[in-house]
Amino acid sequence: SCFVLYEREEIIVTAYLIVCPLVFLAGLVDSIAGGGGLISLPGYLIAGVPAHMALGTNKMSSTIGTSISAVRLLKHGYLKGKMAIASAVCAMTGSVLGARMSLLVSESVIRHMMIVVLPIVAYHVLKNKHMGEDEKTGTASYKKMFLISVIAAFFIGCYDGFYGPGTGTFLLLVFTGAAKMDTRSASAQTKVINLSSNIAALVTFIIAGNVYYPLGLAAAACSVAGNYLGSGLVVHDGQKIVRPVVLVVLGILFIKILTGN
Repeated sequence: SCFVLYEREEIIVTAYLIVCPLVFLAGLVDSIAGGGGLISLPGYLIAGVPAHMALGTNKMSSTIGTSISAVRLLKHGYLKGKMAIASAVCAMTGSVLGARMSLLVSESVIRHMMIVVLPIVAYHVLKNKHMGEDEKTGTASYKKMFLISVIAAFFIGCYDGFYGPGTGTFLLLVFTGAAKMDTRSASAQTKVINLSSNIAALVTFIIAGNVYYPLGLAAAACSVAGNYLGSGLVVHDGQKIVRPVVLVVLGILFIKILTGN
């Protein structure tokens, strides 16, 4: 890669200069309108980090960021106990399967898959400005909520382990749309599932030796800073900021993949 040299497990400073600002920006975007993974994962790839290493290291930084936001939501008591536990188990199971599948796929296939997958994810994330808040909620039975939650946790958890960007958005849309949860309960449920799938995938990537700790920890600090700053800002019509940023990052990634540079 023109950006990164992987010799004796050392990454040159340029990688940090590319990844850390983009992960900070991803945290900022995530706190405003969601979809931060559309910036953070491509950030690693733009910096020249090998695809499997990028997936694993990105999981490290996103797990730390998600755990902080999850704790804040859990304190408010919006979780449904049994449903949350069952969903977390399903999410972890699906995530391990997804992560293991991604390790079986070649680096080249993962990179080129993103040319197709990223625009689809970006479309769904960016078109849903209110993250499902416009859906009618509160009309489904607990049994229906439970069933939808565990099924969504498994399959979206599998996607999260394999790839990741847009996971939180997809979960929120399923919970507020299909399961008819109120937005606060849906957000709490989403955070528990997202955190569970992140932890399971991270452990899988660690075992496989696909996490670069120094870069992951530095990126995690930037992610926390971005989330903290974004949550403290009163930003109106945040999509006006999110859309161009996501499009620019995706554009750079596509050029890099297509040119092989």
